[in-house]
Amino acid sequence: MITFTAWCNSHLRKAGTSIDNIEEDFRNGLKLMLLLEVISGETLPKPDRGKMRFHKIANVNKALDFIASKGVHLVSIGAEEIVDGNLKMTLGMIWTIILRFAIQDISVEEMTAKEGLLLWCQRKTAPYKNVNVQNFHLSFKDGLAFCALIHRHRPDLIDYSKLSKDNPLENLNTAFDVAEKYLDIPRMLDPDDLQNTALPDERAVMTYVSSYYHCFSGAQKAETAANRICKVLKVNQENERLMEEYERLASDLLEWIRRTMPWLNSRQADNSLAGVQKKLEEYRTYRRKHKPPRVEQKAKLETNFNTLQTKLRLSNRPAYLPTEGKTVADIANAWKGLELAEKAFEDWLLAETMRLERLEHLAQKFKHKADAHEDWTRGKEEMLQSQDFRQCKLNELKALKKKHEAFESDLAAHQDRVEQIAAIAQELNTLEYHDCISVNARCQRICDQWDRLGALTQRRRTALDEAERILEKIDILHLEFAKRAAPFNNWLDGTREDLVDMFIVHTMEEIQGLIQAHDQFKATLGEADKEFNLIVNLVREVESIVKQHQIPGGLENPYTTLTASEMTRKWSDVRQLVPQRDQTLANELRKQQNNEMLRRQFAEKANVVGPWIERQMDAVTAIGMGLQGSLEDQLHRLKEYEQAVYAYKPNIEELEKIHQAVQESMIFENRYTNYTMETLRVGWEQLLTSINRNINEVENQILTRDSKGISQEQLNEFRSSFNHFDKNRTGRLTPEEFKSCLVSLGYSIGKDRQGEMDFQRILAVVDPNSTGYVHFDAFLDFMTRESTDTDTAEQVIDSFRILAADKPYILPDELRRELPPDQAEYCIQRMPPYKGPNAVPGALDYMSFSTALYGETDL
Repeated sequence: MITFTAWCNSHLRKAGTSIDNIEEDFRNGLKLMLLLEVISGETLPKPDRGKMRFHKIANVNKALDFIASKGVHLVSIGAEEIVDGNLKMTLGMIWTIILRFAIQDISVEEMTAKEGLLLWCQRKTAPYKNVNVQNFHLSFKDGLAFCALIHRHRPDLIDYSKLSKDNPLENLNTAFDVAEKYLDIPRMLDPDDLQNTALPDERAVMTYVSSYYHCFSGAQKAETAANRICKVLKVNQENERLMEEYERLASDLLEWIRRTMPWLNSRQADNSLAGVQKKLEEYRTYRRKHKPPRVEQKAKLETNFNTLQTKLRLSNRPAYLPTEGKTVADIANAWKGLELAEKAFEDWLLAETMRLERLEHLAQKFKHKADAHEDWTRGKEEMLQSQDFRQCKLNELKALKKKHEAFESDLAAHQDRVEQIAAIAQELNTLEYHDCISVNARCQRICDQWDRLGALTQRRRTALDEAERILEKIDILHLEFAKRAAPFNNWLDGTREDLVDMFIVHTMEEIQGLIQAHDQFKATLGEADKEFNLIVNLVREVESIVKQHQIPGGLENPYTTLTASEMTRKWSDVRQLVPQRDQTLANELRKQQNNEMLRRQFAEKANVVGPWIERQMDAVTAIGMGLQGSLEDQLHRLKEYEQAVYAYKPNIEELEKIHQAVQESMIFENRYTNYTMETLRVGWEQLLTSINRNINEVENQILTRDSKGISQEQLNEFRSSFNHFDKNRTGRLTPEEFKSCLVSLGYSIGKDRQGEMDFQRILAVVDPNSTGYVHFDAFLDFMTRESTDTDTAEQVIDSFRILAADKPYILPDELRRELPPDQAEYCIQRMPPYKGPNAVPGALDYMSFSTALYGETDL
């Protein structure tokens, strides 16, 4: 009650009067009406001068009607209670007046009056030791908060350094005495009551503190100006931080691409299968471990760039242009080049693998055939150069001739094998086999030897023909054996080569073809067995005759070097090689069956994952059209899709494992699916990028909506109109579509020359680079700017002018006194020196600084 009485008297004394008893002195309504006229500056209706009860009630009602006209709702307070001296009602009425005329107009950062007054106290006392204002009762009990408020605005009145928290009564009396003597603020509080009451009256303290606020309100203009400047500088500092972050991420990503490209473009290998397989494994490691973080980095880069541009538009700043070579388009082009290089590199690795595998197979085949040929030719030159026939009898000579004829037949049969060896060597050279030198050298030795054998064979035949005139006798049985044994021996040699011949297949059809051919061969073994028994029986017959007639040297067959034991050994070899060939073909069949299983396994998984990715992409695109609920709903759904996509990642990783098994098994085609691992990887990365891009766009739209104060209904209207004219769902409009969209939203564009000029000016704003298209973010920014205000350079200049006390320049000490330390130093470092008239040392040009904040600048 003391506080309210003192507050009323602080105003009534301006009219030359006062009250002694708040309960009694307002009963006739006269001083109540006078109080309202003083504090409002307005004139109330003329009071009734009679002393009757109804005169008093009439005067009090005039006062209450005036209070109600100021938008104050008086709950349960009537004129009769005031006239009757109801203390509770009278105090409630005075508190209502104080709230309306002393506290309600206090506003700090759009808070309520109470919150605004509390925040004002907190900011003003923040630098002072032992002061922590949290409320309007306990925080003011020790008096230091009152002293701090006075010292902050009038440091000449109180020496704050001499005050102590241990002397609360002294602090309170000091503050109240100084306020009453020098600031014309009457004592409204009793120091003893504040100290001895556990919880002082909050309304009394607020009333007294509001007198401080109004006393120092002259300083509020400077504080308001400082707040505006702080807000603008915070925006600029955050934008600079985002620009630096973009430059750093862009440089790092481009540098990584630059380092990676030479490796992807390299086609150097040691021309060996092991070397290429090592490179293929390195490429798989790159795709699994090294590239995914860079995909995330690229998405983050695009997100940061879009957020920065949105913030620049919302703060009325020029668009950000990255350093040359680091634009979003530059990064997209570099990334596209990287993906093309990846595809070309993988194709080359797979092609090299196939080529080198074939080379290894050909090299082994060459060695096998060369070994067999050299075994056959071993000793042949010495035999052809022998002069043994000169010591022979006639039958021996005839035998030698027949033997030579058999050799010539055998030699002719080997001609195809020599040509095969030469053809394989030529193919190895064509395919650039890494050890072509040794292959060519061996092939040349074989060909040279073959030429010598041909020449030697011809000379020996000539010599035998010369001696034939004296050699006539022939051994029919030996000749018959030689005739039958030679082709059968050749068949045996060829069969043995075929049974151990190496092969390479890639499909079930190829291995089944080899198995079928082998089965057909096995069907001929019965006839071969008959031929073998016939040939062996010829030898047995010779042995029988020689034994019977005791013919010296009769067991030696003069027509052939083949023997029954050799034929028997070769035939036994053939019969053993047949089941071995069966096993080799069976193993290959199992391998191809396993390959077929891998094809089906990959196709089954890919045919699920591929459509899933496509469905998610369609769903994300549909959300991106912006008409499915509020922006928060769209953002929530997009983040749900993002979580679902990351939860689905194990399916991609499982496919990668199957794909690796497919490649390691040298499988290069799959007729069970149209999806390849590469298309699934690209689809997966595009899905992640689309989700991130749409989340970023929705977040930027929320930021635009909230900062510009547009409603969700307005945003939906803008999106609906944009989508209506975006027929192809490209996310952009042509100029004509854009004009139609504006008209649909009620924007008036005349069809005359002036209307076209107006439209071209608008088009220059939404499409500054003249791309021929208007994107939704530019469209939204234009529509929001049409109906909302943003801070301007002129507003910032006006704010600085207030801090500078209307001077055309500002001093560093003034900035440090009115702004937070970091923002004060920010301005001091960037403001140019003031060059105008009457400049003082250290003067700074706040006008050019403010203008630069909204134009092309390096700030």
